[in-house]
Amino acid sequence: MLAWTIYLSFAGALIEALLPKGRHALARWFALAVAVAGLALAVQGFVAGMGTNQAVPTVIVNAVWVPSMGIRYLLAADGINRVLVLLTGLAAVAGVLFSWNIELRTNEFFAFFLSLIGGVYGVFLSFDLFLLFVFYEIAIVPKYFLIAIWGSTRREYAAMKLALYSFVGSAMVLIGLLAAYAASGSHSTALLDLAHANLPVSSQMWLFPLVFVGFGILAGLWPFHTWAPTGHVAAPTAASMLLAGVVMKLGAYGCLRVAIGLFPHGLDPWGFSIIGVGSWRDVFAILAVIGIVYGALVALAQTDFKFVIGYSSVSHMGFVLLGLVTLNQIGMTGAVLQMFSHGIIAGLLFAIVGRIVYDRTHTRQLAELEKMHLSRRIPFAAWAFVIAGVASMGLPGFSGFVAEFQVLVGAWSAKPWWTLAAGLGIVVGVAYTWRALQKAFFADGLPTAHVLEQEHAHPFAAITWPEVTGTAMLVGVSLFVGLYPKFLLDAIEPAVKALLAGGGR
Repeated sequence: MLAWTIYLSFAGALIEALLPKGRHALARWFALAVAVAGLALAVQGFVAGMGTNQAVPTVIVNAVWVPSMGIRYLLAADGINRVLVLLTGLAAVAGVLFSWNIELRTNEFFAFFLSLIGGVYGVFLSFDLFLLFVFYEIAIVPKYFLIAIWGSTRREYAAMKLALYSFVGSAMVLIGLLAAYAASGSHSTALLDLAHANLPVSSQMWLFPLVFVGFGILAGLWPFHTWAPTGHVAAPTAASMLLAGVVMKLGAYGCLRVAIGLFPHGLDPWGFSIIGVGSWRDVFAILAVIGIVYGALVALAQTDFKFVIGYSSVSHMGFVLLGLVTLNQIGMTGAVLQMFSHGIIAGLLFAIVGRIVYDRTHTRQLAELEKMHLSRRIPFAAWAFVIAGVASMGLPGFSGFVAEFQVLVGAWSAKPWWTLAAGLGIVVGVAYTWRALQKAFFADGLPTAHVLEQEHAHPFAAITWPEVTGTAMLVGVSLFVGLYPKFLLDAIEPAVKALLAGGGR
């Protein structure tokens, strides 16, 4: 049934596009129904996988597509992509709920939204490299329109920048795909067939960095991350949630499944070192650590509330990339769990800032929010941000703690200084979170009688049921995974172990 997450999303997008214009309520409820159905299928697929060997991909669909090139329509699921499909279902439902206020071309908005979701489901379930690339490209187009039409600050610039960065990364991946196909001699683009082809080490040495960077661009790899904060800030709330929640995970998933899975010898030592750097593993670990610290420091200096969250996403995605290049089970397991955790927590943060706060105050400037006494006027937003903020900082009991702790332990096992440097990013993360929290919601000073009178005369709109439902769902998921991580780790660990042992090959 997991394949139906793809079909349902694309069918829903087509029907949304054909709905009568002006029927806003119909478009919203239909989009919600499609997203909930997709989530139900994702949950069903995850639960069904609990009774199987999560290390071995379960074939869902296997049909000949382009026989002359050995391209197949091959969908399969193991423990890693079952978790990411579940994340996509949750992000889709939350995104619809926090887009309940969309009035401009509502049916078209949700048509693009569901198209993006369908592309994401397709990437996570594809076990044919060409098919994965096709779904990867499909996911790029809706992102552009969601930002360019329904975005805000410099939306055309942000949409074009995101598209250009995405297509440059895609071009690098396509070159790697074609080179791997030509070098394998297997006349097949199935991931497992290419992994079994035993590509020459010399080819893997240049294919690995090419493909890793190509996918890493979408994952926010420093210094190719600059599209991310700009795109997050310009995007409407649902698009921000999807960009941070699942689209950046497409890049990280590609780094894991394709770059590391197909070209493992690309991570071997070069045989020489330059200032202590002796392999591509060292190079990308350093870039990941720089991303962690740099993203946190820049977030600390921001005056725009949404930019704070945008740069924090760059920092947290650095933990994912660092975990992947540790090449040990605990580090890579933590990286996959961090993909899930960050998708939930970042989605919640963008929902609070972009939907609950901005749509009522019409400003994201911390200096202006500081004067609005939001902890009294929108207490739900204030306490929701407190919970989301401590979850983002990695407070024990939330999903972020388990994920980042595993990454740090794995990094220590690889090279201790990676952990020490990444730890600095965590400390700065606490600082920028509390700074934003204090300025936006709990600023010093009591309002004067005149200010109180004005606030009473012009109250903010009440919190709506979609906002409450979406917030409760995301907080509940993060808490559940933080308190009972075994639920996801039982799926992730066997698949990561198989990948490390060569089972993916």
